[in-house]
Amino acid sequence: MNNDQIAGKWKQMKGEAKIMWGKLTDDELDQAEGHKDKLAGMIQERYGRTKEEAEKEVNGFFDRF
Repeated sequence: MNNDQIAGKWKQMKGEAKIMWGKLTDDELDQAEGHKDKLAGMIQERYGRTKEEAEKEVNGFFDRF
């Protein structure tokens, strides 16, 4: 899924993201707007994950859609 497709479906995906990463606020998820790198950075910061771990989680999340 490319960035344009992700941005188009982000509102639908946002609910699933909120379930998966409940520590992220709605505002943070709105800021990410489906951009993998932004979301991974937020997860890395909020959950103390390594960059690689956060990217792997985000890629797995987007692959489900």
